[in-house]
Amino acid sequence: MRHHRLGPALLAEGIGTFVLVFAGCGVIAVGSLHPAVGAAGTAAAFGLAIMVMIYALGHISGAHFNPAVTLAFAVSGHLPRGRVLPYWAAQCAGAVLAAALLRLSLGDGALLGVTRPSDSVTQSFVWEVVLTAILMLVITAVATDARAVGQGAAIAIGGTVALGALVGGPISGASMNPARSLGPAIISGDLLDLWVYLTAPLIGACLTALAYDRLRDDTQRDRD
Repeated sequence: MRHHRLGPALLAEGIGTFVLVFAGCGVIAVGSLHPAVGAAGTAAAFGLAIMVMIYALGHISGAHFNPAVTLAFAVSGHLPRGRVLPYWAAQCAGAVLAAALLRLSLGDGALLGVTRPSDSVTQSFVWEVVLTAILMLVITAVATDARAVGQGAAIAIGGTVALGALVGGPISGASMNPARSLGPAIISGDLLDLWVYLTAPLIGACLTALAYDRLRDDTQRDRD
């Protein structure tokens, strides 16, 4: 697999994650001050942000914009493991900067889209694992399997993010992304239950990446 130059890749990861949080959490923040967009609009904002950033920056960094995706690619052998921590740092920096800009520009009265369980912590943990696993299934298929239709990868991944937000938003907040949750939590000073969103997506993404490699091998053996 072709690996991207580290410097530009880190900048791209920071920018892409910044746009994701600024756009997605920005809809939530603006909506808390001037109600105009509902759950569907919020889901669309996150999905569209991912889609356009994949088209814009995918060729520079691989367009992870998500620490869970980065770890899963490393665990499954599609990314050098030495790149995990630098990618994480860039992604988290982008997320924190985006949340900080939202706070600075909109004021303390705006909600920043902190992800919190709507019911039990266990319920949200399970949902975050499952939602991220589904997202990683699509990402792994379109990004690493030559048999998949790759031209529409950005649309497929963005659509999956939006779908996850529509289905899981009312339950867990549908983060599916540790950086997306970390930025608003730090700037808001609300770290309660943050551990759920830092760990569950990592588990879901890694399980799917490893499972898809097994599926790929089994399918290849069947063809042979």
